[in-house]
Amino acid sequence: MKLFVPLLFLATLTGCTTAKMTVTPDGRRGVSIDCSGSSSWSGCYEKAGQMCPGGYVVFSKDGDEGNAIAVGNKNGFTSTQMATRSMLVSCSG
Repeated sequence: MKLFVPLLFLATLTGCTTAKMTVTPDGRRGVSIDCSGSSSWSGCYEKAGQMCPGGYVVFSKDGDEGNAIAVGNKNGFTSTQMATRSMLVSCSG
């Protein structure tokens, strides 16, 4: 049970971040990372570190501050921000 809680916490932190191996426009090995919906770029950087343990260079970053959407709750509607973020990194080594 003691191991379950940290693993659950880790899964929560990285759950919205997806990555896939790709090739950068200059032909290097790279990773395309989507961390849309997270509140900061930290999820993208963490995933880049996991995918490129020898280090990485940020090739490009695309994102916005978020789009306001209305979310219903028991007190009515609340506005929230949904950020769209993606990053392309090239792996070193």
